Amino acid sequence: MLDRITLTGFRNHHGTTLAGTRRINLLVGDNGAGKTNVLEAVSLLAPGRGLRRAALPDMAADGSVTGFTVSAQLSHPAGEPVQLGTGTSAEQPGRRLVQVNGAPSSAAQLGEWLAIAWLTPAMDRLFADSAGARRRYMDRLAVALHPGHAAIATRYDRALRERNRLLASPDMPEGRWLDAVEAQLAQAGAMLGATRALLVEQLGTALATMPDAPFARPDLAYAPGGPLTAEALAADLARHRPRDRAAQRTLIGPHRDDLQVTHAAKGMPAALGSTGEQKAMLIALTLAHAGLLTAEAAGGRPGVLLLDEVAAHLDPLRREALFDLLRGFAGQVWLTGTEPAPFDGVLAEAAGWQVTAGAAVPL
Repeated sequence: MLDRITLTGFRNHHGTTLAGTRRINLLVGDNGAGKTNVLEAVSLLAPGRGLRRAALPDMAADGSVTGFTVSAQLSHPAGEPVQLGTGTSAEQPGRRLVQVNGAPSSAAQLGEWLAIAWLTPAMDRLFADSAGARRRYMDRLAVALHPGHAAIATRYDRALRERNRLLASPDMPEGRWLDAVEAQLAQAGAMLGATRALLVEQLGTALATMPDAPFARPDLAYAPGGPLTAEALAADLARHRPRDRAAQRTLIGPHRDDLQVTHAAKGMPAALGSTGEQKAMLIALTLAHAGLLTAEAAGGRPGVLLLDEVAAHLDPLRREALFDLLRGFAGQVWLTGTEPAPFDGVLAEAAGWQVTAGAAVPL
């Protein structure tokens, strides 16, 4: 578990420490008190930009001249507790700093210690959002299970930008130069697509074991944006150079992937479901992924699940069903809400804090 989580100069938390955590943890407080800021801070203990995808300078508290820090002690099953930390400095507010046990490290290496997943109200319209939003969603879930996926995605994006730059250049180089760039793009693209396809397969298997009620069960399909092997993708990239040259961008590849989601019971696209149905399917997806975080697929790394305002629009039946499923999650859970009442079913077993204006005191 994560314990002694400390936020310094982060958002509206100038100096907050959460100690005495349990497997289930609850943050309650008014809107704007800083509950989601705590979840965002925890999400930064994993690779990526955190649950808000905010720029690093925007995370520093108003008036902070030293940047921000987020640290936590991880009780790791493999041995002694590990101290994880991340933040920024006054000299380089846009550069993320990471430490593991006091030694400099990288954000990518954080994924070797923890598998973190989250669900926030901003994700409620995921199924009706753009394909790009669903690709980012797939990649975030994939990184929690396969931390090396983040580096592969970075390699692909770098090669894609280079090919697009060459396509848009009035002096586009000869084929040999493009061959080399496309070989890099195709190799990273095949690996990227393979991990996304594996993720969707793993989620589908987990969802198949879940009941259709009380949370609507989604069916998933991976829709690739191009060939799945490096050889076939490289060949298609070469063949479509004239078309891509006219568009001045690459029109084929994993950057055009999509996640297709269907309401299983109704056989209709998830995007056409009601707001409640879409929320229920998203919760089902989140719980299915959470189950994988403690399975062999996660490599034995501890799982952490962040659920922001998840109980706000659930009826009592669905709330109790959610709590029962969370009890079966072997990792650590963090919940937020405006008041304790909706969480009566887990209050006795949870650690809780009242959050007010960037300060947290035990309930």
